[in-house]
Amino acid sequence: MRVIVTDIKQEAPAPAAPPAKRWWVLPVVSLAQLMVVLDATIVNIALPSAQQDLGMTDADRHWVITAYALAFGGLLLVGGRVCGALGHRRSFTLGLIGFAVASGIGGAANSGGVLFAARAGQGVFAALLAPAALSLLILTFTDGRERGKAFGVFAGVGAGGAALGVVAGGLLTEYADWRWCLYVNIPMAAIALLGVPLIKRDRPSGSLRRLDLPGVLLSVTGLVCLVYGFTQAEPHGWGDPKVLALLIGGVVLLGLFVLVEARAGHPLLPLHILTHRTRGIAFASVCVMFIAMFGFYLFVSYYTQTILGYSPVKAGMTLLVNAVCTTIGAMLIAGKPNGRVPANVLIAGSLLSAGLGMLILTQLETDSSNVFAAYLTPSMILTGLGLGCLLATATDRATVQLGHADAGVASAAYNTVQQVGAAFGTALLNSIATSVTGEYLKEHGAGRAAVNAGTVHGYTVALWVAFGILLAGALAVAVFPQRRNRDPEPALESAHEPRAFTK
Repeated sequence: MRVIVTDIKQEAPAPAAPPAKRWWVLPVVSLAQLMVVLDATIVNIALPSAQQDLGMTDADRHWVITAYALAFGGLLLVGGRVCGALGHRRSFTLGLIGFAVASGIGGAANSGGVLFAARAGQGVFAALLAPAALSLLILTFTDGRERGKAFGVFAGVGAGGAALGVVAGGLLTEYADWRWCLYVNIPMAAIALLGVPLIKRDRPSGSLRRLDLPGVLLSVTGLVCLVYGFTQAEPHGWGDPKVLALLIGGVVLLGLFVLVEARAGHPLLPLHILTHRTRGIAFASVCVMFIAMFGFYLFVSYYTQTILGYSPVKAGMTLLVNAVCTTIGAMLIAGKPNGRVPANVLIAGSLLSAGLGMLILTQLETDSSNVFAAYLTPSMILTGLGLGCLLATATDRATVQLGHADAGVASAAYNTVQQVGAAFGTALLNSIATSVTGEYLKEHGAGRAAVNAGTVHGYTVALWVAFGILLAGALAVAVFPQRRNRDPEPALESAHEPRAFTK
């Protein structure tokens, strides 16, 4: 008992910041979150211009996207543990600086190789920045009412950033240069760095000398195999030997990771973080939402440009409706009833709202009239409200009852679930759409009208699948047994530190 008391004195976090100063933390960490999310989508529209400018081949251009996704998704769990060891504010600062430097190198790239390396660098520092930002939010806002408002804003900024990235990418590419899709991170990081002194300094918890190296190797290789396997499934097919080897290898490695973590003295990811009932539901619901939404964004972008003939900017502005509604859902719908409406009701309703938005687009045909008002706008509204409401609620539920030492790794696990869901959803739904379109063209020929009809048919079938995934998720959450009170954490969590941030 004396040892525990001594440890508490050494590891206890600093007292909470005064209320007025505490709220200044929110825009700082939200801006950092926006940077990370923007970079997952902002270069998509700029990719053709970058390919032409740098002479990239069609076979290699995907590395602009893949390099970021692999580094970010593969290193998140490690980044979460590093955050705890270095201190969350210090990690946040390092992440901002590194992300800005990598963005500058990418913007100034004179070859595809340099751009690929810069994007990988962005992913590395994003894997440190994302868990640090969420951890600072967890440890700053502990009051239930304040927590609901803060997570609503944070989730709204993060969720809306995915759609906003498409808008920004189109505007910057059309009116400036594709390089500004990377340079834009430098002023954003500078503004966030100016706000770092407003964040309460925290003390490191743990040490990298005791880092779980077997867990690091298994988690990194397993996640990289899964994410890369998903990116290769669409162009090569799910039955391709390389794709199967990557996916099976990733699952096996992550299975071994779980076995190692269950026996490790200082695990990279304590398993109670995943098995806690409230957090488990939050992780699963976010994964389901991201599987559906990232395929949805891809289809809307392609449909508006290839079928409706929208410019990249106009296509991006269509998704801006979704971004605005996402922010409304996070801040006004999820934030207000925090604590008064059961979390499973909010989560199930959010999944159902997004599903209904996709259901509207399943009715599209090539000759549909008044598409923007009758189909796209209501779909953008429903999916945006659902996404925003879910992320605000799930972010709160995924981080309940976390002490200082576990905040970083839990935040990393939450971001990892998002990345894996997004990669899997994009590959799954895109491959469904492509295969359905291919079968349609075999039956109806390859004329222009048939190509358009087959493309729309492929999109609608894939959206039916997305709707089914969201509906199944909503029903599972709705009927899942809920406890009145939050599940208690095991005593293991408080073995290193006090539970100062636990209600």
